[in-house]
Amino acid sequence: MLIIAERINATRKPVAEAFAARDAAFIQQEARRQADAGADVLDLNAALNPRQERDLMAWAVETVRDATDLPLAVDTADPETARAGLALVPKGSAFLNSISAERDRLEAMLPLAVEFETRLVTLAMDDSGLPDSCEARWKALDAIFAAADDAGIPRDRIYVDPLVRPVSTNPEQAGQCLQMIREIGERGGGARTVVGLSNISFGLPARRHLNRTFLALAAGAGLSAAIIDPLDPDMMATVLAAACLTGDDDFCMNYITAQREGRL
Repeated sequence: MLIIAERINATRKPVAEAFAARDAAFIQQEARRQADAGADVLDLNAALNPRQERDLMAWAVETVRDATDLPLAVDTADPETARAGLALVPKGSAFLNSISAERDRLEAMLPLAVEFETRLVTLAMDDSGLPDSCEARWKALDAIFAAADDAGIPRDRIYVDPLVRPVSTNPEQAGQCLQMIREIGERGGGARTVVGLSNISFGLPARRHLNRTFLALAAGAGLSAAIIDPLDPDMMATVLAAACLTGDDDFCMNYITAQREGRL
């Protein structure tokens, strides 16, 4: 499972303060810690202030690239901010997080994915809003796939987020997300899946239990990637254990190595 590290996000107060102060040392420490913990990709969200987001994204990309060679996910809904970040990384190396089937967003962001040869995080939603069913998710997803096919983007560079909703208000949504993960694996033409895991537990106590259990269930359904905090050792242990049980860790060697290194 691909681990997309979520901590460099301006919605987190310490990161927002570091962005505001242009504290490169703090951001680089966050990058290195996540890389050392086993992240495969570092997500960067610089949405501190709409008027500053483009410049902050460019600063964040340059700052993080001075600290680690890990691929980056440029996380923004603003096409100019996306361009500012993608222009600073090697073509073909980055994720663009994210697009959806919302007309304006799809038309603005998809050409950037083509120009910079990114992998894509795609949200299974359209202009009608957050989907309440698998059918609504597929309606949006089919529109994204059609546009991506026309643009020449291979399906295996598309990571679909089926939009995890909190079980506290939508108890049936966990099952629908798991169903979507399975269905995308069966009929997505090679497209992959990703979840923003922590949404599942919003509004509930002891959220870590729900997050880890849902990750294990999603892995069993065929999940390709997760946007998580790799500094949570129990979450990373769940990732390693799930890889063993789903056959993604040959002879359980990654799991055994993690135990020898004291990471379990």
